[in-house]
Amino acid sequence: MNSKLTWIWLLVAAGLFAFIFFFERNLKPAPTGPPPVLPEFKASTVTSVRVLPAGHSEIRVERTNSGWLMTRPIAAPAAKAQIEDLLAALEQLVPATVVSPGALKQRPQAEEDFGFENPQTSIVLQDAKANPRIQIGARTAPGDQVFLRVVGREDVFVVDADLLNLLPRGTNDWRDAALIDLRAVAFDRITITNVTGPMDLQLDVAHGTWRMLHPMQTRADGRRILESLQALQALRIGQFVSDEARTDLEPFGLQRAALDLGFQAGTNTVALLHFGQSPTNAPTQFFARREGFNSILTVSAESLTNWSKSFYHFRDRYLLTLPLELGEIEVRGGEGFVLQRASSNSWRVASQKFPVDAASVEDFLTALKELEIIEFVKDATTDPDLRAYGLTSAVCQLILKSDTATGATNLPLAQLSFGATLGEKIFARRADEDSVYAVKLSDFLRLPSAGWQLRARRIWNFTEDDLARVTIHQGGKTRGLLHAGTNSWIFAPGSQGVINEFAVEETAHRFGELTATAWSAHGDAAREVRFGFTTNSLALNFELKRGGKLDVEFGSEAPSGYRYARVTLEGDPWVFECSLGLYQLVLTYLVIPPTVP
Repeated sequence: MNSKLTWIWLLVAAGLFAFIFFFERNLKPAPTGPPPVLPEFKASTVTSVRVLPAGHSEIRVERTNSGWLMTRPIAAPAAKAQIEDLLAALEQLVPATVVSPGALKQRPQAEEDFGFENPQTSIVLQDAKANPRIQIGARTAPGDQVFLRVVGREDVFVVDADLLNLLPRGTNDWRDAALIDLRAVAFDRITITNVTGPMDLQLDVAHGTWRMLHPMQTRADGRRILESLQALQALRIGQFVSDEARTDLEPFGLQRAALDLGFQAGTNTVALLHFGQSPTNAPTQFFARREGFNSILTVSAESLTNWSKSFYHFRDRYLLTLPLELGEIEVRGGEGFVLQRASSNSWRVASQKFPVDAASVEDFLTALKELEIIEFVKDATTDPDLRAYGLTSAVCQLILKSDTATGATNLPLAQLSFGATLGEKIFARRADEDSVYAVKLSDFLRLPSAGWQLRARRIWNFTEDDLARVTIHQGGKTRGLLHAGTNSWIFAPGSQGVINEFAVEETAHRFGELTATAWSAHGDAAREVRFGFTTNSLALNFELKRGGKLDVEFGSEAPSGYRYARVTLEGDPWVFECSLGLYQLVLTYLVIPPTVP
């Protein structure tokens, strides 16, 4: 190897080393300002906080799995946010000025001058590593800063006086204003005792549904229970009335409370709340107490309204909750049909080739979910009861079955029967329950009674450029319009009149996207007189350039206010309700005036 070249590379390496060493030692920006007051302190590791305000009782809080608990001067839930705000501030606390030990020695009255002879507050923190004790002394002369020292260290810090705003001045400052934090309570059962009697609600954790166990076995209204729990979670303490251990509960109505709420996990009670009478000067409040704590409090009566009602209030007011594994709905009665899940996002009607409208299926499922019980007619029914309500020979049955995508036999998940009507209601029953219910007849009529009602609503697709001719038939007369180009229309030989070319183009465009508002009949039923189709009805024929003809004729007005129309699809007649906007265009631009021969 060339020795000269070797020396060159060694010099280059030495130069790079010198540059890096010089940059790291001299050019790297040095930290500015004094270090934190507690350089190794981590708020997240603190397990206990003691605050000793001058002239007041010690306040002590302990960290629990879900928050903080006050243990002195009383046992009570503690305010998590306020405690953790203080700890975060201490972790980030940087002094504005540091008084060195040398400067302190030059002040014989330093303890008195800085307020440490009788500190206004002391803070003792406990974690796994250390137990720092902080003393807060007097304010500085301007008042916007305060002297602080850490016991065991010789210097004194001057910090922002805003720190004082994070310290409790009394016991209640660090008490939790919430009566209970249900997020920190794991429970699967609620027991309620109020003036109407006891009731018991059980959560099926796997399915997220609730059942009532007492005073009767039935489904419970999960939505109403959730609403009641949310109101309880939001409940705030109005006043701390007493913290004495031996307080007489009778004057507060808590010896035998008007309302008790118990929360259980399995057989273990994890929280128990008692609510008594109202203070004489605050009728909108209730006295309250939480089992395991001595405190008597006041809370808003309004937030407890649901919990004070009878068990009927917590019965499920909906006939059905759609199961997640739903794969098939069989409708018996009327024309009857079977709706089957084809994939995660599509459905089909068994034995039918027509496409199914996703929106119509969604409307069907929504209508099922919204079958609200308006009356609990009778529980524990007998056969004569069922006959009286028309449920032994139901007019309609719906059987919901599980998804068969895995190849397994689809299992019945729920079965509904609908019987006799009375005024604006229809009687209904679930196969798995003894009760007879009543639902609104109008809600029941939202359910499709025939599979063809679920057909895709788009009837056909073409563009106005695909059109060669539109022929109008009305009252025994015929008129033909030829498409001569974009926005260009002329009369076919033998036809005459006035053409609004732009309007006809727009109307043709709309017919290319013809969509049923709703399907009204199919097959032989489509020829019934009630739809108003006659040999003189207005009818349109669309001839396409690529071949083929599409026909639509118009009948009478439907009860909904829309106009009946009829088309032929797969060789069968279909009646649908046509949109009012399209029909108005037809009446304006695609009719034969009576004066035209």
